[in-house]
Amino acid sequence: MKASIVSIGNELLSGSSVDTNSAYLSEKLLSIGIPTVAGFTARDDCEAIVKALSQACEQADIVLTTGGIGPTDDDITRQAISKFTDKELKLNEELVKQIEQFFARRNKIMPKRNELQAYLPEGAQALKNEIGTAPGIMVTDVEKAIFVLPGVPVEMKQMFEQSVLPKLLEMDGREVVAVRKLKCFGMGESNIAELLGERMKRGRNPLVNTTVQDGVITVHIIARTKDRIQADLVVQNEQGQIAEILGDNVFAKEDISLAQVVGTRLTEMNKTLAVAESCTGGLVGKLLTDMPGSSNYFLCGWVTYSNEAKVRELGIDPELIEKKGAVSEEVAAAMAAGARNKAQVDYALSITGIAGPEGATADKSVGLVFISLAKAGQNLVERCVFGPDRDSVRKRAANAALDLLRRNI
Repeated sequence: MKASIVSIGNELLSGSSVDTNSAYLSEKLLSIGIPTVAGFTARDDCEAIVKALSQACEQADIVLTTGGIGPTDDDITRQAISKFTDKELKLNEELVKQIEQFFARRNKIMPKRNELQAYLPEGAQALKNEIGTAPGIMVTDVEKAIFVLPGVPVEMKQMFEQSVLPKLLEMDGREVVAVRKLKCFGMGESNIAELLGERMKRGRNPLVNTTVQDGVITVHIIARTKDRIQADLVVQNEQGQIAEILGDNVFAKEDISLAQVVGTRLTEMNKTLAVAESCTGGLVGKLLTDMPGSSNYFLCGWVTYSNEAKVRELGIDPELIEKKGAVSEEVAAAMAAGARNKAQVDYALSITGIAGPEGATADKSVGLVFISLAKAGQNLVERCVFGPDRDSVRKRAANAALDLLRRNI
């Protein structure tokens, strides 16, 4: 099967909003062996949406749309679906009750216009929205399968995971699909491709492919067989073999983050952590405290962005900064040691670097980052060069710091 994605909304064409939904859907579809072969963006206009749907259906078996199913006048995706499929919109009384209950749980009365969200093309099925008021729509009684999802990313992701993904896995009744992942950090996609060789050949079963975000590489393994037990065995065996090849670059065999991995390990060991950040501006602390239960191991953090703050808050010798520079192996080590000493923790991470676009010198380029880990009797420092932009440098540096901790606890 192949997929097309239609993103709907004037804000996407004006540049006031960035289409992150398509990237998410493409990655999720590929992880189950369904490539996205085309993408379209349509303005909030019925004819424009119908045209995009027609083009999308020409190239794929499955079409997913996002956006335009809210209660306002410019939300006309359901009308476009009705026109494209030649199916009359019908009010679904059960959906009206569900939307009313959504408002009631928030001690509010449903505005009359929200009733518009309860209209479905005749023969279509509603997709449950547990976060918002807009039900999704699934149309399968036409030549192609069409899934209509909200534009709000958190609503779209919940609906895709809970309602669309299971349907896609069931659509080809002749085969069973089993999917597993490996999460990696510490090497590039090209390095992984070189190590895996023929395993990543297109058309192979099990199919192996990779995606990357902020330095984290996800290896997707998809097996298709006629039997569930066989599919599970095939994908499990492939996952084990690839994990052995990639070694300690693999930090998880499921879809969890580096922060979750190190948090779980620190909790198991009953150890504590503090951070001292400069160029990342508190991002490491944010990633750590995104995890429920992080108060068990994360004690505190400093954002010592200026040299004065490094001296005042962490006790760094100002002569060291003057001699070596704030972005240096020595200052990174001193930041970690200072944080560990002041917080009285088992581990302390520090980051200092040049996120850009300014700040480079003749011998220190944008993207240069030093990361240090202080622990009992040892202070480790890694020199890294990231890019290509400020946001990427900061995110990859934060993940590299967590990975340094992972490999040393």
